[in-house]
Amino acid sequence: MADRSTIEWTEATWNPTTGCDRISSGCDNCYALTLAKRLKAMGSPKYQNDGDPRTSGPGFGLAIHPQALHLPYSWKSPRTVFVNSMSDLFHARVPLSYVRDIFDVMRETPQHTYQVLTKRSTRMRKMADQFAWPQNVWMGVTVESAEFTWRVEDLRQVPAHVRFLSCEPLIGPLGPMNLSGIDWVIAGGESGRVHRPIQESWVTELRDQCVNGEVPFFFKQWGGSTPKSGGRMLQGRTWDQYPHAKSHAAV
Repeated sequence: MADRSTIEWTEATWNPTTGCDRISSGCDNCYALTLAKRLKAMGSPKYQNDGDPRTSGPGFGLAIHPQALHLPYSWKSPRTVFVNSMSDLFHARVPLSYVRDIFDVMRETPQHTYQVLTKRSTRMRKMADQFAWPQNVWMGVTVESAEFTWRVEDLRQVPAHVRFLSCEPLIGPLGPMNLSGIDWVIAGGESGRVHRPIQESWVTELRDQCVNGEVPFFFKQWGGSTPKSGGRMLQGRTWDQYPHAKSHAAV
């Protein structure tokens, strides 16, 4: 689970931690849980502790992997990297010292662009002043329904060079959004055997707010039984916009 990725908005994944716990409705059909179980059954060493019933509860027990910290140093060409596609960097069981180690690696490899995504925005906000934020780190929060738009307020307090929202899986309308201080919005439907359907109006309402606010918009998928079942076209076109490089302090 490293190097090249098939996720449309990134190029590579890097998992210095694996495992997580369900904390909101967007986690109900977690792709990472299904994949981790498969990797564990296949004997992948990195996933043997994930899902330990003594520690995992409703999730798939978190594990840290210090041996994975060196990986970005080995990549010769610059790439865009999704950090912890199989976990959450700001999970309560990831020690502050280890988060600092990960930020050190990101700072020391400025040729790469790192995309960090969390549902644990409160811990992210509270920890934000404990380490430096290099310009090659993009910080995002998941906003799967209107119930969780408060995570955007936490994100606005973080001095990341680029702040973004991942509205995936989009399982309900978001309503009017305050996009000030937000540099990018990703949206997409859920995929999998028991996926929840997405409504076009939820996507177009969000897209229109991004267009009106001049916030780049990326539509990843309609979803379905597989990620590519419904394709990516939205009203006759694809939306593949990326954030413009900019720097701003917390607002």
